[in-house]
Amino acid sequence: MPYITADLAISVDGYSAGVNQRLDSPFGDGPVDQLHRWMFETPDENSEELAAITAADAFIMGRNMFSPGRGAWDPEWRGWWGEDPPYHKPVFVLTHHERDDLPMQGGTTFHFVTGGVEEALKRAVETTSDGTIAIAGGATTINQFLAAGLIDELRLHIAPVTVGAGPRLFDGVAPQTLRQVSSRSASLVTHITYKFEG
Repeated sequence: MPYITADLAISVDGYSAGVNQRLDSPFGDGPVDQLHRWMFETPDENSEELAAITAADAFIMGRNMFSPGRGAWDPEWRGWWGEDPPYHKPVFVLTHHERDDLPMQGGTTFHFVTGGVEEALKRAVETTSDGTIAIAGGATTINQFLAAGLIDELRLHIAPVTVGAGPRLFDGVAPQTLRQVSSRSASLVTHITYKFEG
């Protein structure tokens, strides 16, 4: 069986983005830029956690994480990361609109999946066998996998800020028991890893 992880940068009140996400503000309104400061301002202090985020054999993400659009695809849009995204493995993007596969530099290929989380997971398993599959976000996508009991390890990166509204972790997810397996505080973030008791 594959091992399924999820990483998410969130605020103290559980939000992974603000409201009104758009091209000129990918994470929406509010102090959401502080959620990811640790990645860009103190990467050496968080090198282990940053490496773990992209260490999987395949990735699944929601459309909002790949694109600011919500309707039919703009064929010119190739993601937020430039021509060499950091994944270097297959990435399965959940969407309601079909789109051809998008191969990028460095080994990343984006595959667009219209059949929901079950189809995305099935396709990821086909590429990894017993490898690691990372649910890359955002919160809405991770919540779907949490609600289905499909995540083995949840790694949260908690920034010392409140956002107040937007996509929130655990919305729509039944109460669960988690086991904390590690925690580490850095200057701009606290990293906590949980596993699920079943």
